[in-house]
Amino acid sequence: MTGRDTGVRRGSPRSGGKRWVGAAVPRREDPRLLRGRGRFIDDVQLSGMLHAGFVRSTVAHGRILDIDLSAVREVEGVVAAYTAEDLDLGDIVALLDRPPEEFAPTAMPILAKEKVRFVGEPVAVVIARDPYSVEDGIEAAVATYEPFAAVVSEETAFAADAPLVHEEAPGNVLLDVSMFDTPGVDTAFEAAESGPGCVVEVVTRSGRQNALPLETRGVVASWDDRDDQLLVQTCTQVPHQVRTVLARSLRVPERTVRVTVPDMGGGFGQKCVVGREEIAVAAAARKLDRPVKWIEDRREALTAAFLAREQRYRTRAAFDADGRITALDVDVVCDMGAYSCYPFTAGIEPLMASAEMPGVYQVPAYRVRGRAITSNKAPTAPYRGVSRPQYVMAMERVMERAARELGIDPVEIRRRNVITEFPYTGVNDVTYDPGTYRESLDLAEATLRDEGWYEFRERAAAEGRHIGIGYCCFSERTGYGSDAFAKRKMQVVPGFDISEIRMDTTGSVVVTSGTMNHGQSHETTLAQIVADRLGLDLDKVKLRQGDTERIAYGWGTFASRSVTIGGSAVSVAARRLGELLCTIAAHLLKTRPDNVRLDGDGGVVQIDDPAQRVSFEDIADVAYLRSHLLPKGVEPTLTATASFDVAGDGTFSNATHAVVVEADPGTGQIKILRYACVEDCGVVIHPQVVDGQCRGGIAQGIAGALFEEVTYADNGEPSAASFIDYLVPTATEIPDITVTHLETPCAFTESGAKGAGEGGTIGAPAAVLNAINDALRRTGVEIDTTPVHPQTVLAALDAAISPQSSSREEATTPS
Repeated sequence: MTGRDTGVRRGSPRSGGKRWVGAAVPRREDPRLLRGRGRFIDDVQLSGMLHAGFVRSTVAHGRILDIDLSAVREVEGVVAAYTAEDLDLGDIVALLDRPPEEFAPTAMPILAKEKVRFVGEPVAVVIARDPYSVEDGIEAAVATYEPFAAVVSEETAFAADAPLVHEEAPGNVLLDVSMFDTPGVDTAFEAAESGPGCVVEVVTRSGRQNALPLETRGVVASWDDRDDQLLVQTCTQVPHQVRTVLARSLRVPERTVRVTVPDMGGGFGQKCVVGREEIAVAAAARKLDRPVKWIEDRREALTAAFLAREQRYRTRAAFDADGRITALDVDVVCDMGAYSCYPFTAGIEPLMASAEMPGVYQVPAYRVRGRAITSNKAPTAPYRGVSRPQYVMAMERVMERAARELGIDPVEIRRRNVITEFPYTGVNDVTYDPGTYRESLDLAEATLRDEGWYEFRERAAAEGRHIGIGYCCFSERTGYGSDAFAKRKMQVVPGFDISEIRMDTTGSVVVTSGTMNHGQSHETTLAQIVADRLGLDLDKVKLRQGDTERIAYGWGTFASRSVTIGGSAVSVAARRLGELLCTIAAHLLKTRPDNVRLDGDGGVVQIDDPAQRVSFEDIADVAYLRSHLLPKGVEPTLTATASFDVAGDGTFSNATHAVVVEADPGTGQIKILRYACVEDCGVVIHPQVVDGQCRGGIAQGIAGALFEEVTYADNGEPSAASFIDYLVPTATEIPDITVTHLETPCAFTESGAKGAGEGGTIGAPAAVLNAINDALRRTGVEIDTTPVHPQTVLAALDAAISPQSSSREEATTPS
């Protein structure tokens, strides 16, 4: 653990001046957004613009017998209505380079053909002059189906007589991979079962969730035949991937498609995959030669957008008598819904869990099987954390169970198992760079002890109250480079990022990044990195993102990669521009290039004679307006380009969350009394931004632990079509959250930063669940499923009181 390191890294040619990295400067986005001056997709208005909406399947699984749009076309205001046959678009196909016995590729049509696979699947698109006529047109559509039985759970997917969601996916399995089966697993379990240690088995489940960005999905597409270009303005985290898939689906060269992204109101992973609606709208705009807009309504967002999270872990762990884990054996099943998402495929969740599940703990022997199943539900996409909230919850429940079995304090058993020496190469063939696993755990525990929560818990117990304390210790791999993604055998391998920086005659710079801001303050944090690298004032740095014509290529924003990968590319580009500025300045000062440096105040100074200095404005004046004064071989431009990738396994942020809850056994209500987060994301670029990321992530984690869940009836009908049915926490349910920062600078990134985008969400479900179980410790109840609704607590308490009655009820209740 070190103190905050805010210095410029890796031999920057500057010194002195103001340091921007580490400063909580006013965020540059705030004035525009807080004054309502943001520009989001629904703010886009074009002359002659039409509106689109989708006819969606009302059955979860069935054959399409007929889609009659004749009455739709007669509705006043309707301009056109198209089925899959009318548009003739290529399907979206996400692929892994794995053999057929491991991975079953499936095609997602833009509009359903022949068969529908979930309620809400688009089967036709209606185009009209206004949104009201669109709705009238949708109501006039007549779609006829031959319904099939629906697959709505792991049990129905694996049943001997289960219908197939996809004929090309036997047994409804999209992925079945056993990534690790290291020597010694069986021996360790035999020793623990016969010796003084213990074997624990925990089955954990997490409910299906919606990422729920404040701004729903949307797109405005327009065709310009003069420029031979389709302009697609959309809210996506991955504009270049949208361009690629759109061009392939329309069967046109990529140069004819330009994707831009205005301000975006959240994404959380739901928008880091390519959706079918934006392609259908773009195709309609090209066909009609008119601008077309589609804005997803909240019902569509809850039932037909990409969902996430529904997973089951059967985790067996062997421990010795001292509480040290000796082996781990895990079976993972992830319900991925009706289709594989592009580009990550249905394998993203089970592959993530399988590769990283040992997490912060030293596990000497490891066996895992990961499966992705398909079902008649809306497809899933990565959602903040991507399997880590689920496998961390499984590991943390294992630790709690073993602590109880062995009579060891829950924090102490973690302390005995966490990684303490770095770099550490785990049994999962992942190398972990230095972190503060033990330190964060100790500090989180000390926080609750110093505040008196342990004493409060005991006093409350004497009064008959149920107070519980729970912890979660975890790591988050961030800065996934190409090597890390290639291990998953993805046919499309994300990783690198590209940046270009250009200085104008006033000494200001415009910098591009292939990352995509959707609320993380990139305009501020990436500008801080550039300003530090060059010695500029922050207001002289302008960031450009989200335009496939201006940015050479980028993988967008997901997996906490924006500062680690994107920020490093920006930093390298700025460094190269600084070197060019020094080269020109040395020529103008008539000295050697190694005798000058950036002075940290918008210019270049001569080292052996600091009175000799050239400003950036003077250098730019020569570069652009008096290029005959440039040194020989230097081109008349102040532009630099850089790409950045992380080799190997990337870097790991880490944290410990500590939670105090009160459970009311009469009502089943859970109230969070205290929430403390001790986190280490390396060098902190902007403290307030990181605090916001932590608190926002924790709020989403609490939502998954206690509130949000999409369930399905046996016929595949989703339960949540509005916020009446989909329970979202408000400010009154989210407690005050304290965030303490530790800093272990990363050796693999330019700024020393690690990622901070997902950690809050990863730790919260396990910490809250552990606290609930601690609160209920005297009742005999143990809960291993999230979300924990009040009725969940009451049912568990009832089962603990009358287990035979509960068993009879379960046996007679339809699944």
